[in-house]
Amino acid sequence: MEVIFLGTGTSQGVPMIACDCAVCTSADPRNRRTRASIHVVMDGLHVQVDAAPEFRLQCLREDIRQMDFFILTHGHADHVVGMDDLRRFCDLRGGTALTVYTTDEGMSRVLSIFPYAIAERPVTKGYAAFKLIDMPGVMDLPQGTIRSTLLPHGGINTLGLVFEEKSSGRRLVYYNDCKRIPREAVALAQGADVVVLDGLRVEPHPSHMNIEEACAAGREIGGKATYLTHLTHGIDHATWSEKLAPQGVQLAYDGLRLKV
Repeated sequence: MEVIFLGTGTSQGVPMIACDCAVCTSADPRNRRTRASIHVVMDGLHVQVDAAPEFRLQCLREDIRQMDFFILTHGHADHVVGMDDLRRFCDLRGGTALTVYTTDEGMSRVLSIFPYAIAERPVTKGYAAFKLIDMPGVMDLPQGTIRSTLLPHGGINTLGLVFEEKSSGRRLVYYNDCKRIPREAVALAQGADVVVLDGLRVEPHPSHMNIEEACAAGREIGGKATYLTHLTHGIDHATWSEKLAPQGVQLAYDGLRLKV
């Protein structure tokens, strides 16, 4: 299984507009963060999780050419507004709708932003078309299993995802955009090969885990490797990589590719 980090930044991205801080002006390419999303390849199955405002540019940068279906974790702007660029994958599928798995909240947001795209086929060639489906708790596929759980994120719940590849038995956890990891989500993730967690910044935040909370959640889950994503401009990659190394925690960065 492979996971490609298309974006690892917070909702404002890094560099942030009109900011001259050390991270925003850094020459380290790992400090340049587009909005958060991942692309997972599981025994040849291509799954896209979220679509950032930079989704088109992310796909060009990482040469994403295939998508079997799409998972929207929640309907916040930094995860949903890039969905219009899924139109190209509808074309590549022969002009049929792309299946989108999400929550009730996610469906409501997609319906309000993309009413023209809710159809079996695009209105015309080159347009997007989405088939909206409730994300099940367990999705059994020939290539493996995708399990989902709900994570608290301010006034809504976001989808936490656990991918398990059939051929290798490897497990990838993606728990992004959440304030805490509920007991059932911890149990679902325990002992995974790679765990990706929301680790926004140093200071506490009402709807995201900060670095300290994310590290504590990582210890509780006990994955073989733990990565933090959805990072603000308060987190310098080199500095915090050194600080977190003794805890066995790493920072993800745009373009990082992991073989799970």
